[in-house]
Amino acid sequence: MGALAVRSVRHRPGRFLATLLSAFLGAGVVMTFNSLHDTAAGDHVDAVSAETLGLSAGVVGGYGTLLVFFAIASTLTVNVRRRAAELELLRCSGATPAQLRRMVVGEAVAVALAGTVLASGPAMLGGRALLGVFQDSGQVAESVEYAFGPVALVSGVAVTLLAAAGAAFLAVRRVTRRAGRRAGARRALAYGALAAGAASTCSTFAFSATDEALMAPAAYGAILLSVGFALLAARLLTAVTARLPLGGASGWLAVRNLRERAGDLAGILMSLILFTAVSTATLTLQAVESDAVAASGRVKSVDAKNLETLNFTVVGIIAVFVCVLLVNSLYAATAYRSREFGQQRLAGAAPGQVLGTVAVEGALLTVTGVLFGTAAALAGIVPFTVVRTDAVLPDAFWGTWLAMTAVAAAVTLGTSLATARRVLRVPAVGAVAEAA
Repeated sequence: MGALAVRSVRHRPGRFLATLLSAFLGAGVVMTFNSLHDTAAGDHVDAVSAETLGLSAGVVGGYGTLLVFFAIASTLTVNVRRRAAELELLRCSGATPAQLRRMVVGEAVAVALAGTVLASGPAMLGGRALLGVFQDSGQVAESVEYAFGPVALVSGVAVTLLAAAGAAFLAVRRVTRRAGRRAGARRALAYGALAAGAASTCSTFAFSATDEALMAPAAYGAILLSVGFALLAARLLTAVTARLPLGGASGWLAVRNLRERAGDLAGILMSLILFTAVSTATLTLQAVESDAVAASGRVKSVDAKNLETLNFTVVGIIAVFVCVLLVNSLYAATAYRSREFGQQRLAGAAPGQVLGTVAVEGALLTVTGVLFGTAAALAGIVPFTVVRTDAVLPDAFWGTWLAMTAVAAAVTLGTSLATARRVLRVPAVGAVAEAA
């Protein structure tokens, strides 16, 4: 199975392009920030600089690890679902489930290793540029020299390969595991995250306006709530579409498609919810804190500057990862429907009507993701704003929310329509025959 995995990657590299891109970005982020540990361990590094570098590497490195796993898991899940017929054929030929798992895991590890090697050079440049940002802002001394050492290399290789192997194992297992048991465990995790998020946001009222840790419960609560909503993505999408009285052929067909494919589209909706909630909450909370400090006439401390830098960095990383995930998932999900589009055209639908259906589907996905992502973000923003400024909703919320919504809509609709237009270039008869 190991040799088969290598041949599969070598002869069909296009299938693994999305996984390679996720591994490349993930390894790059992990090595870029963990190189700050190597830098902090250098000679003649003062205590303040070492603390700043270590905190940044630890916080963002932790987020990066989770994002690597999530990104690779999403792309591999789509890949395995598209290969269901191939895997079933191998089983009919005598392959055991364990052999199939080893093959898929071997493919994922080989692709992840290639992505890690390619990411080493950009990670060095990124780490050096990041150190320059810290030095320009006065958070790290100018005398500190950049180092890219064993911590960055080992963490990048280990995190990326383990994430790829674990995600591939779970993707194959998900195909054969009993759906009822999986749904029950997912619901339990979702309700647990929602309960913990609600408790965290409510605990914000127990702090005073001058507490340094005031932002933590609000931010963590918003993140946990978004995770809970994301885990319930399929159920939320089904509930929303069940109450949409859309008229017209495109609207009716779009709603029906979303209801039938809610499980397959859950990964896309998860990305939209997490992106909207985390980016909106983090940027708005930071804006409220910065405005409050400026109004008081105080100067930001080094810890406050570190927190601000980390917030913007985390949001930037999440935005890039989620955009990559959305593009990969939407491209795979739309390209996989070539036979469906061909059948619709043979039944009398014009290409414009097919594109209209795809556009309505993308719009409904965006609205649903933004809706629940905004609810999670507001659950953290409102308590923090009330305690910090005595207001209820800050002015900074609307600009941030509009910007994040515009990015989500542009990526979702742009990728879906561009991919659908490309698929429709194939003649209808050819699309049906090829997919069959």
